[in-house]
Amino acid sequence: MGNVHARQYKKMPGVELGYYERNQGRGESFRQSWDARLCESFDSLLGWADVIDICLPTDVHPEFAQKTIAAGKPLFLEKPIASSLEEAQSIVDQAKVANVPLMIGQVVRFFPEFVLGRQMVLNGAVGKPAAIRTRRGGPPPKGSSGWFMDHARSGGVLLDLAIHDFDWLQWTFGKVRFLYSRSLSALTGKGPDYALTTLTFESGAVAHVESTWMDPGGFRTMFDIAGSEGLLEYDSRKTPALMTVTADSRNLEPSVAPNEDPYYLELNAFLTAVRTNTPVPITGDDAMAGLKISLAAIESAKTGKVVIL
Repeated sequence: MGNVHARQYKKMPGVELGYYERNQGRGESFRQSWDARLCESFDSLLGWADVIDICLPTDVHPEFAQKTIAAGKPLFLEKPIASSLEEAQSIVDQAKVANVPLMIGQVVRFFPEFVLGRQMVLNGAVGKPAAIRTRRGGPPPKGSSGWFMDHARSGGVLLDLAIHDFDWLQWTFGKVRFLYSRSLSALTGKGPDYALTTLTFESGAVAHVESTWMDPGGFRTMFDIAGSEGLLEYDSRKTPALMTVTADSRNLEPSVAPNEDPYYLELNAFLTAVRTNTPVPITGDDAMAGLKISLAAIESAKTGKVVIL
């Protein structure tokens, strides 16, 4: 993810890139790829930078986030914000007390198909939403020392991956009332994982969320939204556009900002908020809402019980 972010920062005028990487081999490769300044320690990076972007394993988010906020530096923190509600709340509270901008990387809110899908739902394109289905995933992700496959560090697929859809669904359809989840690896806490989660919203709508690290066919995202007046369909493997189906028509909708990378939009929005002293688009409180759903899904998958939020 550090490379993903660096690629976007290099497109932005007025941005100079520095970094800290403890692995010397990866650090040198990063420097050559992005013509970035290598700092010898995280403290050195803190002293040099105007803002900090943390792309580290989830279990070390609290340590480095708290150091950044204590230094008074605006912070972009990759999702999920933390592995527990207590750690996440501590980060959020510290940022509020210090008046330090904090934005969490729930990047799906910037993907054009998901932006357009939400806009159409809010504009009444499907009438009253009733049933939603999402699917996200691909092969197991790679990480330093295999940290993704250690669920004590990553949270597994329900925290690291499904949180994208949990965040977007609650942002689009409102609060979740209760959920039920099944997972292949929640009990073992290690290895690739596949999970199915059913969310019931306060509105009465129901969402079926499929999340996988076990699809060798490559990464794929999709959603279906069925309501009283029509259906929205999107599948990254089938079409690059959003399809709207009603009783009278079947139309392909143009994407929002098709030539702009969602990660660029996300990071540029953060820097713009910092420069203009305006609120960031995705706050720590926003991230907490998605984290609560992920942790409830993990609890349900482990216990086999419905969890009320």
